Amino acid sequence: MAAGGVVWVTFPKQNLIPPPRKRLGPKLRTGVPLISSTAVRAYSEEKVHEVVLKQAALVKQQRPNEGCKDWDLLNEAYERCGEVCAEYAKTFYLGTLLMTSERRRAIWAIYVWCRRTDELVDGPNASHITPRALDTWEKRLDNIFQGRPYDLFDAALSHTVSNYALGIQPFKDMIEGMRLDLLKTRYNNFDELYLYCYYVAGTVGLMSVPVMGIASESKASIETVYSAALALGIANQLTNILRDVGEDGRRGRIYLPQDELASAGISEDEIFRGQVSDKWKIFMKNQIKRARMYFDEAEKGVAELKEASRWPVWASLLLYRQILDVIEENDYNNFTKRAYVGKAKKFASLPLAYGRAIMGTSKFF
Repeated sequence: MAAGGVVWVTFPKQNLIPPPRKRLGPKLRTGVPLISSTAVRAYSEEKVHEVVLKQAALVKQQRPNEGCKDWDLLNEAYERCGEVCAEYAKTFYLGTLLMTSERRRAIWAIYVWCRRTDELVDGPNASHITPRALDTWEKRLDNIFQGRPYDLFDAALSHTVSNYALGIQPFKDMIEGMRLDLLKTRYNNFDELYLYCYYVAGTVGLMSVPVMGIASESKASIETVYSAALALGIANQLTNILRDVGEDGRRGRIYLPQDELASAGISEDEIFRGQVSDKWKIFMKNQIKRARMYFDEAEKGVAELKEASRWPVWASLLLYRQILDVIEENDYNNFTKRAYVGKAKKFASLPLAYGRAIMGTSKFF
């Protein structure tokens, strides 16, 4: 399963002592009763929340402007990152053009590293990737953060992390998500799936917030903005999962909570056969409802970002929300009909995203 693929830009956060965190109940969070215990559910949320707090605390720290000073090399490195972003994430790339040059280039560097990491297990050479290869990639990440890049793309990220309050943990956690993809093809409950979604997509939000920047007039806590960025990553990945049920099934993978499938009376065989039954439609309605709840949570943080950074976030958020709409339009047949948002709809979203970015609110339309 490919990672979320878009950055929050939320990529998707001023008190360093945040208020007590409210936890959603099981029915509110999932739309269906869960079999897993509250204690189990709390484990993944608390584990991820600890990372959120650590990343939020870094924002107050001054970063030494160290790293590579070969500006010709760095300019070429960032240019190459921009080319990759333009080729593989066109709508998002267009959104980044409103950002300042420095922030735009940094976001490109993060995007490219995330894409390369995802390609290790989801790209053309995925069948040759082993856990040892991911260990090597993680050591390479350590070198990037220590100012020892291996290639041009690494140089761009190394320069970026030397200039922004970027902690290494979200990057390491994304690699952990790739390890899961090598070893795990089923998720017992939403707690397990939530942690996976954090690893492969929520992490991108935590990486991106320091680069996007929080608006000086924002009265939100840093933790709140980071939590919104995390929510966008979770929402994007849940949407990926719902879009790709058929494709993943043909690879013998099911990224849906096993306990919820059992409660709905849906067998693995029905998924592999692509059976769009009434119980499947009911099940999918609940899954889409949950994904939209995370999108709603993400929207709360977009207005807290610097104005120039909001457009790419809104563009990616609106695009991914439309995928859920298309699944519904396809009558919940995500086995043989891919929920695809056409180019016309994608580009039609840009003015809407721009309007929301300028107004700084999701309530403008």
